[in-house]
Amino acid sequence: MLILGMDNDITYTSTWESIKKHKTPSWFKKAKFGIYAHWGPYSVPAAGPNVTWYPYWMYREPSPQFDYHCKNYGHPSKFGYKDFIPMFKAEKFDAEEWADIYSKSGAKFAGPVAEHHDGFPMWNCSDTEWCASKMGPKRDVVGELEKAIRAQGMKYMVAMHHAENWYFFPHWNKKFDTSKKEYEDLYGELHNLDNLSNQAIYPDHWGRKTESQNKPSKAFHDRWLNRLKEVVNNYRPDYVWFDFGIRYIHEKYKKDFLSFYYNKEKDWNSEVVVSYKWHDLPPGSGLLDLELGGESELTHYDWITDTTVHDGSAWAYMKGSKYKSTTDLVHYLIDNVSKNGYMLLNVGPKPNGIIPEQEQDLLKGIGKWLEVNGEAIFDTESWDQYGEGPTKMKEAGPFSDLKAKLKYTGSDFRFTTNANKLFATSLGWPNKEFTIDSMDKLFDGEILSVELLGSKEKIHWKHNRDGLHITRPDNLPCEHAFSFKITRKDDL
Repeated sequence: MLILGMDNDITYTSTWESIKKHKTPSWFKKAKFGIYAHWGPYSVPAAGPNVTWYPYWMYREPSPQFDYHCKNYGHPSKFGYKDFIPMFKAEKFDAEEWADIYSKSGAKFAGPVAEHHDGFPMWNCSDTEWCASKMGPKRDVVGELEKAIRAQGMKYMVAMHHAENWYFFPHWNKKFDTSKKEYEDLYGELHNLDNLSNQAIYPDHWGRKTESQNKPSKAFHDRWLNRLKEVVNNYRPDYVWFDFGIRYIHEKYKKDFLSFYYNKEKDWNSEVVVSYKWHDLPPGSGLLDLELGGESELTHYDWITDTTVHDGSAWAYMKGSKYKSTTDLVHYLIDNVSKNGYMLLNVGPKPNGIIPEQEQDLLKGIGKWLEVNGEAIFDTESWDQYGEGPTKMKEAGPFSDLKAKLKYTGSDFRFTTNANKLFATSLGWPNKEFTIDSMDKLFDGEILSVELLGSKEKIHWKHNRDGLHITRPDNLPCEHAFSFKITRKDDL
């Protein structure tokens, strides 16, 4: 059976010209919202400001994580990152429980970070003993979640960060276990051993010089590609998400993986998607991801943002973490979808495998809102403008979410469409009588009806050259945001 709208006959080759023929899957365009989880040995110390970078900063003085590590575990020359792995027991991890929580949030795709920068695969990895199936939890986390998430009817994704392992640990510092050959399978291939500096410098995706001037070796590239192929072959993910770091990978390997993965569509008779950040892949070869950010206007291309339930840039469980509100997350989703975008939301389980209660409450809140308003999100398309209202994004792109906290009002609307339905979602409870100015472009007599999703009360409305004038009900049908469904004639 062929999938409607999918070109099952195409065969991709390892050229950008061929790879750029791949389109965003139809299922993804409909899905809009997904969830993933950062969870690994770094969840044990759970110390910020960015928990997933604890393995990097614990070896670099001065840094908050170095100080925290010395105080709580001893000097990193005595207690290395590898020593957290036996503490990462995941004794309460329940893949079916995670999948149930994700499903109730309304998410349509979900999955784990299969390997972070730390070099610890969360699956039964064939090329190392340093993986979750053989150490720590001694469970195939990626495999268990694949079965549980698919059983809930969701698409399955994996996030892959392992390209950055080359730059992550200070192999050159002889004080630490990171320089020892016997731990190379975890910390990565030893290189740059003549660099005696211990200056803490961010990797260069922040525009700064890296500690290592050696480009990744062929052996590193081969392992990078082989691990990707193993995950794809064993778990058949519908979505492979790449973090920063693939910019360090030679073009040949990137093209080889993309053509290999995109050709799985024919083998599996299903559609797949890859996302990337910045310009780490050429435009058109995958889906652009804007970390902790978004677009300020409606775009001609589709895109996704990865954001987190944490208020800030904590990407994993962190002691004392502050969280965004359900309203913030719902607004983020609505705004993205109206501008031709999607949202991938991160959660951070505890090292024992329990998703913190506050994070579960946030996901339940999103799910409760989508139960009422999902018609205005799922299976929709962008209109010819994203919205209207006084609250504007002043900066767009990656990390723009960290620069300005927008507080929307009942006069801020976001638009989506589905067939002859136009949805105008207010990001606050509007005044009793209000006007949607952008509806002035609709023709006289075009509007057939106006409804408020979740409400049975009759909506009084009038349409003229000034816009759509609505008298809203007195009772709120939900929290956070309110979707007005405008049904139109199909023709004049």
